[in-house]
Amino acid sequence: MIRPLSFLIVRHAILLAASAIFLAPFVWMLLTSVKLPDEIFSPDWRWLSRHFAFVENYGEAFTRQPLLRYLANGVVVCVAIFMLQLLVNVPFAYALAKIPFHGRDLVFRLVLGVLLIPIHVTAIPLYILFSHLGLLNSYAALVVPFIGSAFGTFLLRQHFMTIPDDLIHAARLDGMSEWSIIWRIMVPSAVPAISAFFIFSFVSHWNAYFWPLLVVTTPELATPPLGVIFFRTEALGIAQYGPLMAAAVIVTAPIAIAFLLAQRSFIEGMTLTGMKA
Repeated sequence: MIRPLSFLIVRHAILLAASAIFLAPFVWMLLTSVKLPDEIFSPDWRWLSRHFAFVENYGEAFTRQPLLRYLANGVVVCVAIFMLQLLVNVPFAYALAKIPFHGRDLVFRLVLGVLLIPIHVTAIPLYILFSHLGLLNSYAALVVPFIGSAFGTFLLRQHFMTIPDDLIHAARLDGMSEWSIIWRIMVPSAVPAISAFFIFSFVSHWNAYFWPLLVVTTPELATPPLGVIFFRTEALGIAQYGPLMAAAVIVTAPIAIAFLLAQRSFIEGMTLTGMKA
């Protein structure tokens, strides 16, 4: 169906306007990160800085707080969570998709129900549990509560449902165990879905603020969003918002880079993942 030119113009105008609204805070953050304090608070606001303070602000972002340590903590936590999620969710999703057992549909409905429960609901019981175990202010407290992902199970299960059962039966006839089928057949075929899940998992836990704020009490274990808050506390009263915005840009950059690198796999994983029930 050929759409009229007026429809295409209106559609693209709406998309451009929406894109501008979503990108405006990031553009503001990027421009502010290269300005001096007197320009940031000047009544005569300018898009571009008269003095390009890139070296000053970004250099101070790394010296005022241990920003590299915050970034390293974020990478360690996100990678550990994702790898453990794969170890747990891939077999679980395979069982829900390809192994018939009594109550399988009920279990899947429970998984969908868990998607509706935010972390805030279980935060207090989890906090008390980790307090009794003596695991507060540790990497374990940041990683363990997120090993099981209802969304990851759902996404991988939907992808596994699109794989023909004849392929699974043939592998079983060849003597392959269920574990071999999972890691040698199902996982290689699910690379697009796993890539999409990686983006969701990485962005979610890189940006996590609520749970790290509860369990982390020392800057040495702070994740990037929590580290930016420490930076802001240091900046209060001296109006060092240029370095603060520089730190925010540095913390945001890995998310954008990860998405750009995995964009094709992300789109493929989301579009090709079947919705078979």
